[in-house]
Amino acid sequence: MREYSGRHEYDGKTQDLSPAGVRAGLDRLATAQASGDRFGDPHDEAQVGTFEEALRVVFGDLEVHRRNPILHIGELDLACYDRDYAPREERDAARAAHLAAWPSVADAAVAALDRVSAPVAEALLSAARGLAEGLSGGAPLAREAALAAHARLVAHLEQIAAHGDPDPALGSAGLTALMSSAEGMPVDLGRLAEQADAERDRLHALLADDCARVAPGQPPLDVARDLVRDHPSGGEVIDAARIWTERVIEFTRSHDLVPYHDGVCLVGLAPESRRWAMAMMSPAAPGEPDGPSWFHITPPDESWPESDKEEWLEVFSATTLPGIVVHEVAPGHFSHGRALRRLDSEVRRTLHSGAFVEGWAHYAEELCIEEGFGADDPRIAIGAWLEALVRVTRLACAIGVHTAGMTVADAARRFESDTHLSGSAALSEARRATFDPAYGQYTWGKLEILKLRERARKDWGTGFSLQRFHKALMDLGSPALGLLGNAVDRG
Repeated sequence: MREYSGRHEYDGKTQDLSPAGVRAGLDRLATAQASGDRFGDPHDEAQVGTFEEALRVVFGDLEVHRRNPILHIGELDLACYDRDYAPREERDAARAAHLAAWPSVADAAVAALDRVSAPVAEALLSAARGLAEGLSGGAPLAREAALAAHARLVAHLEQIAAHGDPDPALGSAGLTALMSSAEGMPVDLGRLAEQADAERDRLHALLADDCARVAPGQPPLDVARDLVRDHPSGGEVIDAARIWTERVIEFTRSHDLVPYHDGVCLVGLAPESRRWAMAMMSPAAPGEPDGPSWFHITPPDESWPESDKEEWLEVFSATTLPGIVVHEVAPGHFSHGRALRRLDSEVRRTLHSGAFVEGWAHYAEELCIEEGFGADDPRIAIGAWLEALVRVTRLACAIGVHTAGMTVADAARRFESDTHLSGSAALSEARRATFDPAYGQYTWGKLEILKLRERARKDWGTGFSLQRFHKALMDLGSPALGLLGNAVDRG
């Protein structure tokens, strides 16, 4: 709420995710639901209802706060105060108050996290440790207490990683409930797995066609693995991202792909506590005064072994970086953020479907290829197909790990066979399936948007245009996938 919706009345405050705190929160939610208050717009009421049901499933039925440290790690994250959305004095005060709450948040996490599997703990240890990187602000005694609390949480996770349950699976019923409630629509996991396989096959065919333009007769994934070795140095990565940011914004504007083309997008180094992510967008949120959005980039650390640095830099290759920038900037997350600021509905400005947010940005990658972005350089399309193959493999592995007995090692092999990733990169993607079972939402959201686009073409006939379709989507904010049809009905 603080960062992506801009609800800064929550600055410096934390949630109580202890077992008792969650029970109290669910009781308050039930009381609010029973109050009879309703939003005037049927779409807004349905969006709120979807989010209420998702909270009940996540915290009530599945008790995810007991099995997934990522919720508690998010409560400790201070990077949200790094962006220049308010005077520094205000942000520093909020940061200090948040830091002072670390002991209670960490103790609540230790009390709650009694069902964490060893693979989940192992996958999240790095993120948990990274919370304390470059820790500053607050009184010295408060900072010492915060660090001691952080150490207690890390030790708890280390113990689980060494001795915990080896099975991270939610189970078929659990994953179905998680995904269905989050997006307000029934999910058939078997059907979704079939769609993932079909999408993988389609992408492999597209990849083969474009790789044949570069190296006829060579295996496509071998061609791709050679191409990603052409990348900037660590010191050149941010400059390369700035160049592509300018290009994708201009392409989006010239093709009028989104409703709004204003705003400033700056490119710079990610905050220390978020350097586990290679690239991410921190937008000017709808609930705060306008200001620059930040496209954050993380070059490899100079202390790393050369092989690790090389693997990290391949993400920023001349083949893959353009698509990443499309996803994060325009017409992806940055452009979406500009549309969110125009909404006058509190619901649509505040409650955002993850599958729509990521599905839109992923859809934007293929949209740009369709519209001719990089048409004179086959590497641009190749990069889009490579990124899409990683996303669809996430969907397959999430379903496999949580419902079909797939191990992390099995998932890593799937990434190695179906994508250009190998070694530690494939293993990292496989581990994410254990703690982020919804990370298949990129492909799921994209497929639902593409399906709706075909319906809009049919229903609107000669009145269809991409700009009209995209504005109709953005007018709903970040709708749950089960509510996407309202865009065509209203647009």
